[in-house]
Amino acid sequence: MNPVIGITPSIENESNLHFVSADHIAAIKEAGGVPIVLPFVTSELQLNRMVQMIDGLYLTGGNSIDPTFFNEEPHPKLGEINPIRDQYEVQIIRKILNLHKPIFGVCRGCQILNVALGGDMYQDIYAQNEGDLLQHEQCAPQSHASHFVYVSDGTLLREITGRTRIKVNSRHHQANRKPGKGIWICGKASDGVVEAIEGKNDPFVLGVQWHPENMARNGESISKKIYAAFVQSCKY
Repeated sequence: MNPVIGITPSIENESNLHFVSADHIAAIKEAGGVPIVLPFVTSELQLNRMVQMIDGLYLTGGNSIDPTFFNEEPHPKLGEINPIRDQYEVQIIRKILNLHKPIFGVCRGCQILNVALGGDMYQDIYAQNEGDLLQHEQCAPQSHASHFVYVSDGTLLREITGRTRIKVNSRHHQANRKPGKGIWICGKASDGVVEAIEGKNDPFVLGVQWHPENMARNGESISKKIYAAFVQSCKY
């Protein structure tokens, strides 16, 4: 049977909207998964039932993360936050990990995965880093691969891609800093910005800072391999 993949949506409470880019849906479907957008619920009973029903968790991109989750106060360059979404996703991540089910997070999803496990992040990489950085908020089409990520040996990402260097798109001003418990860094840009993390002791826990959904929708082979590996891991 095709595994059911729970997708966390962007949540806009004031406008009463939950939404997901069609590229996320398409990437999961093409890889053989059954995508289901997860509703925002607060009941512990409903949360427990929801995580039991899905075979894997997919964390999407979106707005900034509330820095109080990692014991910092807002930096002047912090973007718009939604602490309700943050709390909701942290709860789901921890429940899924307790069940030893696979997780794949992209962009913000990579960050909230790390924060949920006690890691921290740059509220703004340009304001909180010394030295020159690459353009991480690219001025190019969404599917365009604009810079390289260097993949560490002996990692899940290296096993999936078969590459020491991959080319990715880039639309972020935040990034992970200190890895959380059970997390290690498996990919960095040439300027040292963390671009990928993964779980040390889990069969498939992966977060990437870029947007492979846009690249996979455009036929890019490495992105499609990552989605295929994630969906395959959800079958067990």
